[in-house]
Amino acid sequence: MSSYDNEAPSGNIADNSYVSRPGHKNEKIPVQSDGDLAEDPIDERKADSDEQLDRDDREAIDKSNIIGQRTRHAKPSAGTYSQPGDEEGLPADDGTSSADVKTVG
Repeated sequence: MSSYDNEAPSGNIADNSYVSRPGHKNEKIPVQSDGDLAEDPIDERKADSDEQLDRDDREAIDKSNIIGQRTRHAKPSAGTYSQPGDEEGLPADDGTSSADVKTVG
């Protein structure tokens, strides 16, 4: 039997030792206990709706940055582009491999 079988801790998982002391909860950043209820500003009924997703998309996309055409009407100048040859850019065939290492010495 492995010693990792009981790896998860057991017992009380609520640790309120870090909660702000009484009288100090009005400081800049009060710390709530694990048992306190927190207000959720999101309406659960609308949060996962298609309307909410559409609204998020509309807010996130900057329509002024979208162009209507793919190339903005750019065309290559006549005679400035030619297809590369079959051997262009390949190393010369001198009988050696690119992995050949030559030492001087």
